[in-house]
Amino acid sequence: MKVLSSVVVVVLAAILAACSPTKHEAVQGAAAKLQPIRFATDWRAEAEHGGFYEALAEGEYAKRGLDVKIIQGGPGVNVPQLLAAGSVDLGVGSNGFIVMNLVQEGVPVKAVAAFFQKDPQVLIAHPGTGVESLADLKGHPILLGDASVTTFWTWLKAKYGFTDDQVRKYTFNNGPFLADKRAAQQGYVTSEPYTIEKQAGVKPKVFLLADNGYPGYATMVLAPDALVAKDPAAVKAFVEATAKGWRDYLYGDPAPADALIKKDNPEMTQDVLDQARAKLKSYGIVEGEGKAGAIGAMTDARWKTFFDTAAVQGNYPKTLDYKRGYTLQFLDK
Repeated sequence: MKVLSSVVVVVLAAILAACSPTKHEAVQGAAAKLQPIRFATDWRAEAEHGGFYEALAEGEYAKRGLDVKIIQGGPGVNVPQLLAAGSVDLGVGSNGFIVMNLVQEGVPVKAVAAFFQKDPQVLIAHPGTGVESLADLKGHPILLGDASVTTFWTWLKAKYGFTDDQVRKYTFNNGPFLADKRAAQQGYVTSEPYTIEKQAGVKPKVFLLADNGYPGYATMVLAPDALVAKDPAAVKAFVEATAKGWRDYLYGDPAPADALIKKDNPEMTQDVLDQARAKLKSYGIVEGEGKAGAIGAMTDARWKTFFDTAAVQGNYPKTLDYKRGYTLQFLDK
């Protein structure tokens, strides 16, 4: 009888095994239950996207029910356009002007979190030329991209008395800057200063606009109004997972994110990632002057300051309902 029971047990186990999903099938089944989210970045994969990649690599999105696919940007990618067309579900808003432009154009997309409390935008000058502050650049040629002329340049003109005849075309090539000792050029604190130092062997003067009063957020998550209304839980889950990803990327092990970044962007090198991550920390780009728990934070007061500054400079009508450009509902109070 004991032998017969053992046989029955073995047969039952075989039947159950045949009917049960394999480990691979179980994983596939779990993934199928996750909500797909297509997330577009504003440039090729880099450390400035580290928190998003860390959240993906560590499974923070999956833990919250999301199957996130990061779609890296590039020079020809227009994230607001992709969002408006429904080609992606969420995307990066590079700066506050993008958010205000969406409001002005009546596009139903808004910022739901700001993962850079400081805009990393800088002006870079040559050392040993008497330029010790932004104010010293008055009268100097300044290399700017087209988008910069209608955004932070208006702030620089208002604050420092710069004039449009200083503007030279910036083509995202350091060559013209290096050839002219009087010139300055735009850049990101995490990028161009390092590449210039590698190319020329000199440490350039770097002026972070945010540390000189420029009030804008950067690297915001943009969400269509339709998604905010239809599935606020998914938006909140994305924001929470990304905040965890940024904290881990800055203060934990960045290797999982770096591996994914280099997979998406094979031209990226580890030294560039390492120095960019260090600068994100040392300049307080992600956390600003706030506390560690405030990653992703936005405030009405900060948005008002940014809008008032832009409106006074003529970028927007003072009657624009700028509050339509963002929501605080997904942020920790």
